[in-house]
Amino acid sequence: MFRLSKYYLPHLGAIVLALILLFAQANLELALPDYLSRIVNVGIQQGGIERDLPEILDREQYELIGAEEKGSRILETAYEAEGEAYRLTEGGRAVLEGDSIGKYAFLRLYLTATGVDTERLQSLYILRMGAIMLVLTLASALTTVAVGFIAARVSASVARDVRLDLFRRVESFSSAEFDAFSTASLITRNTNDITQIQMVSFMIIRMALYAPIMGVGGVMRAMGKAPSMAWIIAVAVLFLLGFVALIMSVAMPRFKIMQKLVDNLNRVSREQLSGLLVVRAFNRQDFERDRFDGANRELADNNLFVMRTMVVMMPVITLIMNGLSVAVIWVGSGKVAASQMPIGDMMAFLQYAVQIVMSFLMLSMMFIMIPRAAVSAERVAEVLGTEPAIADPEQPETLPGEGRAVLEFRNVDFSYPGGEERALSGISFTAEQGKTTAVIGSTGSGKSTLVNLIPRFYDVTGGEILLNGVDVRRLKQQDLRRRIGLVPQKASLFSGTIASNLRYGDESAGDGKLTEVCETAQVMDFIREGERGFERSVSQGGSNFSGGQKQRLSIARALAKPADVLIFDDSFSALDFKTDAALRRSLAESAGEKVVLIVAQRVSTIMNADQILVLDEGKLTGKGTHRELMEHCPTYREIVLSQLSLEEAENL
Repeated sequence: MFRLSKYYLPHLGAIVLALILLFAQANLELALPDYLSRIVNVGIQQGGIERDLPEILDREQYELIGAEEKGSRILETAYEAEGEAYRLTEGGRAVLEGDSIGKYAFLRLYLTATGVDTERLQSLYILRMGAIMLVLTLASALTTVAVGFIAARVSASVARDVRLDLFRRVESFSSAEFDAFSTASLITRNTNDITQIQMVSFMIIRMALYAPIMGVGGVMRAMGKAPSMAWIIAVAVLFLLGFVALIMSVAMPRFKIMQKLVDNLNRVSREQLSGLLVVRAFNRQDFERDRFDGANRELADNNLFVMRTMVVMMPVITLIMNGLSVAVIWVGSGKVAASQMPIGDMMAFLQYAVQIVMSFLMLSMMFIMIPRAAVSAERVAEVLGTEPAIADPEQPETLPGEGRAVLEFRNVDFSYPGGEERALSGISFTAEQGKTTAVIGSTGSGKSTLVNLIPRFYDVTGGEILLNGVDVRRLKQQDLRRRIGLVPQKASLFSGTIASNLRYGDESAGDGKLTEVCETAQVMDFIREGERGFERSVSQGGSNFSGGQKQRLSIARALAKPADVLIFDDSFSALDFKTDAALRRSLAESAGEKVVLIVAQRVSTIMNADQILVLDEGKLTGKGTHRELMEHCPTYREIVLSQLSLEEAENL
């Protein structure tokens, strides 16, 4: 949690205000037992009489009090004549102060003799104390609501800020970081883990700060009422802490693995939902159901173990609380019977004891909740603390605004993080504006790796890549990628409309521009078929379109972006030969001012390229036109003849 402490600093003022309100709330609640004690001790037992013994009685008062047998006895022992009046003696004061019942019986007789309505006096006292308790209760309720509002606002704001920063950090990740964190894990960290942090942040402000204030205040008040019974509270607290420690030792290991099990369940769910068509095609529904059930049961069993352990807490805590009440009443009643404690003080002590134990219980519950949130916070902080392997230079250069676009590889080497062998080795070539450079090779030869180096999804480990004469590592990533239009291997569309997807790279593109790029991408006929045209809805991932339609829309999206370099990473694989040929012809006509780089498996897609690069096991084994490579590059010739007959290949 401490690694995320900076997110709480902007809310320090609100937290301090909450702390002040918690102090107020604790004092208000701790005052209630004291007023209850007054109602019992003074309002009921003393008839609401709070005044001291009268020092002087006149003759009329003396005679009225003496008319009662009890009053006559007290007067004889406590007062002596002094002229026309009677004065309280020191011995009499000591006797009456030691006999609280006799004292207040005498005071009642005195007040009656002076014309005071003692029944009304008692009623007024009880009503006054009750009104004060009602005001304190309402004030406590208001502070509770205020603290809850502050805690909710602070925790929600912290969760919002952490979630935003986490998303921004993930956006800045290179492919190397995505290899380290699975997609399912990143989703869990950005949702479930941050929810745990938000919940515990709320509970810390609302409970963890309040419990110690309440506990310390309760101890001070209880000691003021009956210090001789403090041992009862100490025993109850020790039993409570020992039991909570036992529960934590059993449940804590399961809390720590809970988030990993949630990750696993999300991963399995995501795989099955994204690959649902494959699952159905292979009739593997039962297998996938069992796999999901296994992950689900593992999480459920872990949760059940934790919950069953936690369920034991309430009966045991109830037993401790009831035992505490019985002990206080048992010991306190003996003291009341021996006139060592007023009954009201015993009742107040009982309430303070319950408040103290509840405070320790709240702290104990927080000790159980915080470790799980700490695991979540550590997982979030792990992502936030991961520095992207690819960063912008401290003093970035700028690309020339004018001139012909040129992309150049100079003796480029690349190895994946942790890889023992080079994925690319000694790659050198130049791709110029207005010309098409194609890349072909067997599966795993490094074609996609090569094009991923251009927008810096990975950085080269040797050599350099130049765009318009500037090393791409010397450019800001945004500036570099602004000049590149990429169509990835796997076509990916976003939920929205066709227009919103096409404008993804250029929000200012008008309908005329969209129509132009869609004509080039051979997708305009498909768009015209729909009633809504460019406003046709696109489901998540483009699931309401076919593979070929998604590929052509992805191509149109890249063409709509004002870029110097167009990269097509095996982006024609889902197209039929006729559409493929038409698209390439339109592309050659419309992309005359761009560097075009095409990665393909089909020879027919790249045979008319101005320059063909042949990759084999990460090395450039051939470079030239189709005819030149057929004559001088055995690797290329082998690829061609695996797809075409010799006669077809020579006539192309």
